[in-house]
Amino acid sequence: MLNEIDLELLNQTIAIAAQSRENGNHPFGALLGTRDGNVLLAAENTVVTDKDCTGHAETNLMRMASKKYFPEFLQQCTLYSSAEPCAMCAGAIYWGGVGRVVFALSEKELLNMTGANPKNPTLNLSCQEVFKRGQREIIVEGPVDLAAARIVHAGFWD
Repeated sequence: MLNEIDLELLNQTIAIAAQSRENGNHPFGALLGTRDGNVLLAAENTVVTDKDCTGHAETNLMRMASKKYFPEFLQQCTLYSSAEPCAMCAGAIYWGGVGRVVFALSEKELLNMTGANPKNPTLNLSCQEVFKRGQREIIVEGPVDLAAARIVHAGFWD
């Protein structure tokens, strides 16, 4: 169940997504937080500037997190994302050991926004479907209806 800390950190991911867009990348952001709301790490999308198709915010975050923290610690953490983690990012979250994911914009809503745009060939596959195939449970909360999560994408995919 979401609380005020969750909403605050989720709003921070949307601010990171806006920064990502300002930096010339796709408008996505993610952060790693503790149960008491301490922000451990934050990452934005770097697909365009790094010329790296794996430079999604969540994957960038998991690269940092897995270098810094043990999976046992990450199991107690929450990954917050401005949009639902794609299948690639869900895999990184799973392999990294994060125990909980909270996201704003759903993959399905993102697909409706981007359409057939070649900049973001969205997979119509929820992170919950990916996690269900794993051998450990990951708690998923989302989508969380926040207008700002849609606004950060306004006009970007046109």
